Amino acid sequence: MGHGHYIAPAKGQYQVAAGQVLELQFVVLPGESRDIEVTVDLCGPGAEAHLKGLYLCKADEKVNFRVVMHHKASGCHSTQLFNGIAGGSAEVNFDGTIVVAPDAQKTEAFQENHNIVLTETAKVNTKPQLEIYADDVKCSHGATVGQLNEDELFYMRSRGIPEAEARTLQMLSFLAPVIPEGREEEIERAVRSL
Repeated sequence: MGHGHYIAPAKGQYQVAAGQVLELQFVVLPGESRDIEVTVDLCGPGAEAHLKGLYLCKADEKVNFRVVMHHKASGCHSTQLFNGIAGGSAEVNFDGTIVVAPDAQKTEAFQENHNIVLTETAKVNTKPQLEIYADDVKCSHGATVGQLNEDELFYMRSRGIPEAEARTLQMLSFLAPVIPEGREEEIERAVRSL
């Protein structure tokens, strides 16, 4: 495994050896229904994996993420950050599991899934999970499902920003941590289509 960003295929199993770094980026744009299944095995001491995902659904898309991160050796580090926006009657499912083996002491593993729902008919199901069999670890997971912040929207509108532009700025700000380098304009166009 090299170091650097990589737009990952929809299904894959990755083994990361001692001292190696794996970085994967997932992007699902409006109009795409996708099933993404990824398993990462951190096999050697000091191995790292950093996964980011972005999804934008505006109609009846079905997007499913299944991510399994296995910490099999000591001193490994992993991060996962998946942010998405669902509108229309889209359905998004995020199922993420971090497994820390008994010998994987000094593990650091973090998983987050954050979602904005634009309509009452859009559905987001998120299920982050931890299975920890070691004692000396730093692990956390979190998930949120919410709507655009009306206070922020009011503030921007009171400063003369039209509502549609204010909503677009809110969504872009929410997605900023997971937008792949070099794809900012493409993502902005997709957000405006929402």
